[in-house]
Parts: sequence; structure tokens; C-alpha cells
Amino acid sequence: MTVMTGRHLVAVTACVSGVAHTYMAAERLEKLCQQEKWTVHIETQGALGVENALTPDDIRRADVVLLVTDIELAESERFENARYVKCGINAFLRDPQKVMGVVRKMLSAPQHTQVILD
Repeated sequence: MTVMTGRHLVAVTACVSGVAHTYMAAERLEKLCQQEKWTVHIETQGALGVENALTPDDIRRADVVLLVTDIELAESERFENARYVKCGINAFLRDPQKVMGVVRKMLSAPQHTQVILD
């Protein structure tokens, strides 16, 4: 397996209550990206509102966008033209390696490819 370095991921995490799972998913994702040697910028949409908001430039420059959410995201239209993977918070927390495997596959997918995991 080839380890890809120098990749840039952006993500949004959001859960129904906007508290624990939103931030647990963000923390888990940061650790996984460190292991992969990828840079990551994570926007959280939680009880405190939107934090670390992604700019249009962040989204455009990202190799892949990861949307880890159980709710409708604020300004979700920002991601319409992005290569993204979308999954639920619990699915991500339960099996983050599965989700990251799909993210890895998306690195070589055409722009505008969108995958929604159950």
C-alpha cells in the first residue's frame, strides 16, 4: 500500500445535540490525519454555533471533503462541487478506518464525486 503524503482534507462535524459527538469526531479525525501525515481543517457545527468555518478557498484547495454529520449542515451548498464523503457521526466513531479508507479511494476520484456512507 502506498502512503500518500502532502494531502489536504477539510471536514465538517455536526451532531444532533451539537455537543459531545461533534467534538469527539473532530478530535478522532485530527489524530487519524496526523497518522496519515495529512493536513486537516475541521469546521464544527455544534452547540456553540459554527467554529473554525471553512472558507470557499479551503474547500476548493482540499483533496477531499469529509462531512461527518447527523443533521442538515449550515450552508451545505458550499460542497456541491467538491469531491466529498458524507457519513453519520456514529458510523465514523464506530469504524473510522472504514471511513478513512473511502476517503483514501476518493483521492483519485474525479472532482465532483460524492459518496454517502450509511
